[in-house]
Amino acid sequence: MSYKPLEELLPRAGWSVYSLVRMAANRALEISEGKPSLIKGDPNAKPTTIALDEIHAGKVVLKSVESQGKTDKSRVSVEPIEETV
Repeated sequence: MSYKPLEELLPRAGWSVYSLVRMAANRALEISEGKPSLIKGDPNAKPTTIALDEIHAGKVVLKSVESQGKTDKSRVSVEPIEETV
């Protein structure tokens, strides 16, 4: 398992530990359901590790609740950023 300092991950989640955990959990669920990884890495890594690596690399960003048009601010969703080559 690779170590990602919390200080490097929190800015990507709006300095919210809750949002970071929800981002990682949502993305890990997507990966475990078969969506491809957005970064190259260990193919045997667990989905949560891959999700945190993607967040650290800036491939997954936090969608703002206001831009989704939702009033329930307790919901957090992620938006994978796929590179087009």
